[in-house]
Amino acid sequence: MAQSYLSLEFIDKTFERNGTKSEVLKQVSLGVDKGEFVSIIGHSGCGKSTVLNIIAGLIDVTSGAVFLDGKHVDAPGPERAVVFQNHSLLPWLSVYENINLAVSKVFRGKKSKSEQHDWVMHNLDLVQMAHAKDKRPAEISGGMKQRVGIARALAMEPKVLLLDEPFGALDALTRAHLQDAVMEIHARLGNTMIMITHDVDEAVLLSDRIVMMTNGPAAKIGEVLEVPIPRPRNRIELASDRTYLKCREAVLKFLYERHRFVEAAE
Repeated sequence: MAQSYLSLEFIDKTFERNGTKSEVLKQVSLGVDKGEFVSIIGHSGCGKSTVLNIIAGLIDVTSGAVFLDGKHVDAPGPERAVVFQNHSLLPWLSVYENINLAVSKVFRGKKSKSEQHDWVMHNLDLVQMAHAKDKRPAEISGGMKQRVGIARALAMEPKVLLLDEPFGALDALTRAHLQDAVMEIHARLGNTMIMITHDVDEAVLLSDRIVMMTNGPAAKIGEVLEVPIPRPRNRIELASDRTYLKCREAVLKFLYERHRFVEAAE
């Protein structure tokens, strides 16, 4: 069987602290195609972020392996860029300098200084933040900071963009604007995206597939839902779309059943 562009193969993860072992993930296997947008959803503590951090190379697996484009990956690398819920911008640098720092590191010896400058500006344009290039993070809003975080990740030209609840700390309107921006970027660039979210509507709106995790400990993939909604997608039109509502219901049902299962075990 041909390997997927990104492939998680029989991932187990156990954390150990003060002699106590905690099994977080058990036999997690997932294939993601090039250009696909996949969301991972589940209750708190189900290991969603652990999966993302393993793909990013920030956490070692206990057993199993991750392959990207046919190569085994087990350490951080610019081909897997992460956008965290907290924007992680350096406060003493301008918007431009924050992105340029990543660009100069990834493209040293590959792009000239002027090419690096053009590339920084290109990625700021992608997220509609070129006008704020000289501002410091403290001078811009939370939504703007997240746009800069996305631009910095895209500027590394990653094979996979990893989004760890990137809109979780934002108000509803800003969140909606950024979701639309991410959809536009995905449509334009065709890049592979994996997003952790708690938000069912967000998952259905953005994703080609939604991966639903069972509750921890020893969480695994419970179901994978295809979202057969054609792109481009319009959030207003989707509000009454039968396929959208059906997908939304399927995810809610899965999460609700899991929640009942947790309550019954308490």
